[in-house]
Amino acid sequence: MPRHPWLIVAVVLFGSVAAVIAQFAAPPLMPLLMAEFGIDLAQASALMSVFSITGLVLALPAGVILGRFGPVTTGAIALGAVVAGSVLGALAPSYPVLLASRLLQGVGVGLIGVTAPAVVAAAFTPERRGTPMGIWATWLPVGGLLMYNVAPALASAWGWRAAWWFSGAVGLAGLILWVIALAGVTLGGERRQAAGDAGTARPDATASFRAPFVPRGRDIWLLAATFGLVAVAFGGFNTFLPTFLVTDRGMDVGSASRTASLVLLGSLVGSLLSGVISDRIGSRRTVYTVAGLGLAVLWAVPFLVDPAIIPVVLLVIGLGSGAVPAAIFASAPEAMRDPRLAGAGMSAIMVGQNGGMVLGPVLIGALITATGWVAAGLVLGGFSLAGAIVGWRARVR
Repeated sequence: MPRHPWLIVAVVLFGSVAAVIAQFAAPPLMPLLMAEFGIDLAQASALMSVFSITGLVLALPAGVILGRFGPVTTGAIALGAVVAGSVLGALAPSYPVLLASRLLQGVGVGLIGVTAPAVVAAAFTPERRGTPMGIWATWLPVGGLLMYNVAPALASAWGWRAAWWFSGAVGLAGLILWVIALAGVTLGGERRQAAGDAGTARPDATASFRAPFVPRGRDIWLLAATFGLVAVAFGGFNTFLPTFLVTDRGMDVGSASRTASLVLLGSLVGSLLSGVISDRIGSRRTVYTVAGLGLAVLWAVPFLVDPAIIPVVLLVIGLGSGAVPAAIFASAPEAMRDPRLAGAGMSAIMVGQNGGMVLGPVLIGALITATGWVAAGLVLGGFSLAGAIVGWRARVR
């Protein structure tokens, strides 16, 4: 029996947030983890960088897995990995075991990052895809904001392992909902529903489809490059922003963390607005290009202005940071032309995203050391400008 498209969005969003909850269990509790396992800052940072590396390695295979096994099985594997990794982490007796558990969780996040948007895209017609994709694109800020607030409270009451048990419980709930609610959903050709369904479409059941390992087409790789260039800036900025707020603006660690999380809050709003606006104006390309141009002039601003103004600037940066991925994800199925190749298209986008997130912290960290904060911010702006220029060349609406 076909599922209502908005039920699909709700279930897919819940499963995606469950994966991000697992990913963001570590950052708020880094001091506790460092003390528990006797690790330094570089080892602690690996607990997060493993997600981007795993996502980069898995991006192309994930598209093939999705094409071969379909969204229900692939999503179940992803959320199963999140649950297994969370349980292993909660029981970890040593740092190597904890790192291995993060690798397992990273497999889940990598698979869900390709599967989820492909499912959402297949549930709606192209002209109605922006809004639901914008809603799904809030998965990262929603999960991140939740854990930045929940993890410290759980750790205070029951120790840091409680955050891992919490992520495992949410992941299990997401797995059950995914399997039950999405049973029978495929990524086959789209068909129009009755006029009363407001232009949405549901996937038809089709035979297993073998997607190419490397997605083909100029436009999908232009979109991937756009995402990657902006992700370099986003990853580098977010990694070192709390450090800047502590060392150069005199904030304590807690205040710096709360202030830095405003980028995620703005990103949540930006994702939602991006989807609605792109549907209204009928153009995804305009949205991600304008947002990229805006970010190009904003990355250096927090390093220049009075501390009282920084929160406002971070919210605005978040708006642009949320708008770009939401519009690109909505554009990816169109760039692939064939709806059965939506998963392969999403895998190309994830190559760009994770590649940028791997490169950004390393590159920007070196620039900060060599040239200072403001110059590094200007380089970030150059990456966003390049992303906007590259993205405009993609032949999508």
